[in-house]
Amino acid sequence: MKAIVYRRYGAPRDVLESVDIEKPVPGDDDVLIRVRAASANPLDWHLYGGRPFPVRLMNGLRKPKRATGVGVDVAGVVETVGKNVTRFKPGDAVFGGCRGSFAEYACGAESGLVAKPESMTFEQAGAVNVAAMTAYQSLRKKARVHAGQKILIVGAAGGVGTFAVQIAKAFGATVTGVCSTRNVELVRSIGADRVIDYSREDFTQSGPYDAILDCIGDRPLSACRLALTKKGIYVVIGAPDGRWIGGLSRFLAVVVMSPFVSQTLTGFLAIGNNDDLTAIRDLIAAGRVTPVIDRTYPLGEAADACAYLEEGHVRGKVVVTMNDER
Repeated sequence: MKAIVYRRYGAPRDVLESVDIEKPVPGDDDVLIRVRAASANPLDWHLYGGRPFPVRLMNGLRKPKRATGVGVDVAGVVETVGKNVTRFKPGDAVFGGCRGSFAEYACGAESGLVAKPESMTFEQAGAVNVAAMTAYQSLRKKARVHAGQKILIVGAAGGVGTFAVQIAKAFGATVTGVCSTRNVELVRSIGADRVIDYSREDFTQSGPYDAILDCIGDRPLSACRLALTKKGIYVVIGAPDGRWIGGLSRFLAVVVMSPFVSQTLTGFLAIGNNDDLTAIRDLIAAGRVTPVIDRTYPLGEAADACAYLEEGHVRGKVVVTMNDER
């Protein structure tokens, strides 16, 4: 079967290659999926790019220890199941998370997958896992969003941001989104009550907000705090990239500052959770959340998909499909 792998660290067009490998064999608790769609995430470029440096402590300092697959979001059809799997059978349409999803077949744990509603396309389903889980968990478990709250989402047009706007609205919050000029109408169209064009207005001078979800992390924490209520919650889920510790510096900063201020400052990384993925699936099936897809690429152009994501101007998600043509 065809799969996208990397054997060294670097830019996607330099290191991602399409190879023929054996079809994976599912473990006792796993599902083998015939992949129909997958999507690119910043997590992918951290891994194949070997940055920030701590990534290499896991995968290999100078180069990966072995040829490594790309992709963690998946949507497809169950091919076979392990002996302990009870929720799925061959022929079921599923989506969720697995390793090496930029491939014709991939294995995922039963606990990381849910059934795909008929109303969702495979392309939409393949765009959900990491971005929607990050948005859902950061809103629900960190920002503790509920009806009547005022929420600010910085980076509202990105992969996490487009889900966050819609999920916050589904929870009953009043949502303000921050984005570039070209994305104002997009963010308004997915439900934002107000949209701030950051090139024309400083969002730190707006508010106050009960919570801020910051997908960009490029403004000083002291300035962001000005836009919060006295007991407001600031959640950073993205920060500028870097070679050595990258966005970790932003996460460290909120940990250090939080004990000394009245507001809650915290970082967040999503953790796979089947109940949360099911809740997201139900919101999508009910029409309250719709994945936003910027572009789709065939499997053979996965490197181009990742390169486009790295440019930093993606509206929603970039999806890789198993179709021969776009």
